[in-house]
Amino acid sequence: MRDLLLGAAQAVRDVVVRHRLAGAERSVHGDSPGGDAQFDVDRVAERALWDHLTAHAGTPVAVYTEDHGLRTTGPDPRTVLVVDPIDGTRPTSAGFEMGTVSIAAAPFGGAPPTVGDVTAAHVLELYSGAWMYADDTLPEPVRYHGYPGRLPRLSGNRDLTRMFWSLELNGHPMRLMTDAYGHLVDASANTGGVFVFSSASFSITRIVTGQLDAYVDIGNRILRDHPGTEADFRRAGRGNILHLFPYDIAASVYLARRAGVTVTDAYGASLDPMPLLAVDPASQRSCIAASTPELHEALLDAIRWDLTHQPTTGGDR
Repeated sequence: MRDLLLGAAQAVRDVVVRHRLAGAERSVHGDSPGGDAQFDVDRVAERALWDHLTAHAGTPVAVYTEDHGLRTTGPDPRTVLVVDPIDGTRPTSAGFEMGTVSIAAAPFGGAPPTVGDVTAAHVLELYSGAWMYADDTLPEPVRYHGYPGRLPRLSGNRDLTRMFWSLELNGHPMRLMTDAYGHLVDASANTGGVFVFSSASFSITRIVTGQLDAYVDIGNRILRDHPGTEADFRRAGRGNILHLFPYDIAASVYLARRAGVTVTDAYGASLDPMPLLAVDPASQRSCIAASTPELHEALLDAIRWDLTHQPTTGGDR
């Protein structure tokens, strides 16, 4: 499994690097089944992944990707790979370093698999080539390549004002996000750091490397708590609900938990029940990940879940 996951991710990186050097990364070619815009680089990455898996998988595997949904390389697969060939399409298209290949593996053939069923995971950075891998058989938390020093290297920070953290804005109405955690941005932007990487797997794995203290994507909880905000979310998502999909976080959540990161949904509940093979709004999730349990609890307590502006109609105020 390790060789298959590492080989597939490297095949994607090879073709994405060539595509980037050719200077064609910013054309949009429609939407994924979940409604997210798909760029030309996404199409190249999807093709490279499928070509590699059909040539090297050996025994058949099921493959679930952002653009193509569920396919199999042959009959009666026993494993499903849940893959985002590029998590962080926008930074990748801009030539920044935040794009990754994210692959999680789980048993296939019985009940629909969930995040809690993942048995192996791999995240490869497209820009640097650095990677993390783990599976249930490893004695150590993660194996890795290309990072300075040893991993995991978690921050011990418990202070919200000194927090280095990332948040998500794609498909998230800025007004609602400001109501929920604008005060935390104000408190930490100078004595800590606030970042928008547009890649959940990059953000979560930065906690494993010690570069970040926390990652926050709370859109799904805001919508669940305040159904009247749906029009706002659909406007920001061009008619779609764009919260965390399984291929966004399945691999990085597995790696982070093995590394000792505290990671849950925005209610503080386990992400284990999240379906791996569904992208409808009911199957999407929120996420709060932190380097210490104390910081995680402080975030849950400090975010303003009631919102300053009670539900909107989707129009301007």
